[in-house]
Amino acid sequence: MLPAECGGCGSPRTVLCPRCRTALGAAGPFRVRPVPRPPGLPAVHAAARYADEVRAVLLAHKERGALALARPLGSALAGAVRAGLGEAGVGEGEGEGEAPRSPAGVLLVPVPSARAAVRARGHDPARRIALAAAGELRRAGVSARVAAVLRQRRAVADQSGLDARGRLDNLVGALTVVPGGVRVLRGGPVVLVDDVVTTGASLAEAARAVRAATAAERAVRGESGGSGDRAEEVVGAPGGVGATAVYAGFCREGRKESSGAEEEGVGEVREPPPGGACGAGDVLCAAVVAASPDSPEINRN
Repeated sequence: MLPAECGGCGSPRTVLCPRCRTALGAAGPFRVRPVPRPPGLPAVHAAARYADEVRAVLLAHKERGALALARPLGSALAGAVRAGLGEAGVGEGEGEGEAPRSPAGVLLVPVPSARAAVRARGHDPARRIALAAAGELRRAGVSARVAAVLRQRRAVADQSGLDARGRLDNLVGALTVVPGGVRVLRGGPVVLVDDVVTTGASLAEAARAVRAATAAERAVRGESGGSGDRAEEVVGAPGGVGATAVYAGFCREGRKESSGAEEEGVGEVREPPPGGACGAGDVLCAAVVAASPDSPEINRN
């Protein structure tokens, strides 16, 4: 009943015009490596660059309640997820060009927004886009579902005015897995998802929270920790008990730890666990709709 306009360019009578829809995936998914790289940040793939029409579409969905944009944004996110799964070598595709398939299924874990922000917006943008992406992946034959198991355990400052170090300090220990969330994480390997990546601090903290929860659960169950998780207490971290950082145990071939000789976050290659398989709750990778121009993409030798 009400006239629609494109969320990217404002063209009338369409939710998203063909040109802006193309901008969401024109470049194809690409690998992003923020510099400096936050400790524990998994491999990140983005569908587009956070600029021009893409930025306008994301803001229209996030801040202006243009909920119909969730589906095209979810389609773009699904492409980034498939790129991450392909690099992680999860499952095998049916043919050339198809995404790898995981027999156990893949869990898309969205980075949560603050509760006050969700109330103000009337929705959780990352979760809504993740649900659309999971549907897109299932239609493509990839077993995927959303596990919204993370929440903020304390208030954090607005990230917009902080540099990379400030964002990392602001978020350390800020996220936790909800009660009963570890049981959900047993359903398969994890792909962290968000709408935008800038410094990688939010994704690194989300990865820390997932790894800390699954490592603690394995310790309680007396498992050997086949993923090689190593938890370290964060000195002075807010949040008290449970504020741990898990920096090892990355379940993907080619994971690199800083050796100090190369760019920060890139160094010695760690081999994957025996058999190369990822266990339930292991963080495979991360995927976002868009990467800020401040986040350099891969192929920087």
